[in-house]
Amino acid sequence: MAHTELGLRERRAIEDMLNAKMSVDKIAAEIGRHRSTVFREIKRNRYIDNELPNLSGYYGVTAQRSAVDRRARRRKLVRFIELRDAVIKQLKVGWSPEQIAGRLQLDGQELRVSHETIYAYIYGPDGQSEELARYLPHRRKKRQPRRRRTPRGLAFPPDRSIHQRPDYVKTRETFGEWEGDLMIFERAHGKTNVASLVERKTRFAVLFRNNDRSTTHLMNKLMSVMEPLPQPARKSITFDRGIEFRDWRKLKPGIGTEAWFCDPQAPWQKGAVENLNKRARRYLPRDAPVAALSNRDMKSICDRLNGTPRKCLGWRTPTEAFREELMKMR
Repeated sequence: MAHTELGLRERRAIEDMLNAKMSVDKIAAEIGRHRSTVFREIKRNRYIDNELPNLSGYYGVTAQRSAVDRRARRRKLVRFIELRDAVIKQLKVGWSPEQIAGRLQLDGQELRVSHETIYAYIYGPDGQSEELARYLPHRRKKRQPRRRRTPRGLAFPPDRSIHQRPDYVKTRETFGEWEGDLMIFERAHGKTNVASLVERKTRFAVLFRNNDRSTTHLMNKLMSVMEPLPQPARKSITFDRGIEFRDWRKLKPGIGTEAWFCDPQAPWQKGAVENLNKRARRYLPRDAPVAALSNRDMKSICDRLNGTPRKCLGWRTPTEAFREELMKMR
C-alpha cells in the first residue's frame, strides 16, 4: 500500500480522542494507522504557547497547517529550478548538504534551503529517480530514520576512531599501514566502482575493480587482494565512514589487519589515498567505461602510478620503496 499523509479529518479525530484521554494505541486503531505514525504526528505538530502554557496542545487544524507548510518547504527544490540545479551541481562535485546550505546563507542568496530540505529532496521520489544519494559522502541509497542516524558508532565504534590509531602510523615511520577508499563513476556505468589502496610509507598504490558496491563484496575482494602480502605488510587500513566499509570486522580474523576510521565528513584525514585518487583520475575519469576495463588494464594503471618517481621518496618510485621494505622482512 502506498504511503499517504495524514489528512485534516484524521487530525481532527486525533484531537478529539486526545481530549477524551484515549491512548495512542487506541487512537491508532480507530483511524487505522500505525501507533508510531500517530505518536510522531502528535510530537511533530503539537502547538506550543510559551506565554500561555495552558493553551499548548494538539489542535487538528493547526497541525494540518503546520504539515502543509512543511511540505511546501520540502518542495522548494521542485518549484525553483535554478535553486535545484545549483544544489545538484554542488552535490555532484562532492559538497555535503550542510556545506551547500551554509554557502547559500553566506552568499546572501534570497532563495535558500536548509540541509534537511536537501536531504528530503535527495531521498524523495525526484532525488531517487536521479540517484542523487550516490553523490553524498556516505552514499546510502535510503536515509536511515533519525533515531538510527545517531548511534552510528555501532558500525564504526569510538575505539576504531583515527584518534585512537597509534601515533607512529601518522608519522609514516612503519611499513604496512594502508588507507582505502572507493572511486565512484557516472551513473551510466551502473554499480561498477574502483577500490583504491595506498601504503602510507611507500605510497605504493593498489587499484581493483568491483562490480558491486555491497560491503560484503568489497571486503571479500579487498581481503583476496591483500592476502598474498606478508602479514607485517598489511598491519592496518584507514577508511572513511562510508557504508561500503561497515563489514570491516572481517579484516582482523580474515587477514590480521586492523581497521581505523576518519571522523565523519573528514576525508582529508586519509590524505594519502585522497591524493592517490586525484592521480588515478587522470586515467580513470568519472566518465571512464570502468566496467569494460580488464584486470590487465587496472594493473597497467597501477604500474604507471607506482613507476613514477616521487620527491617524498627521494625520487625513488613507490615500487622501488615497496620492494625495499619487503626485502627487509626476509
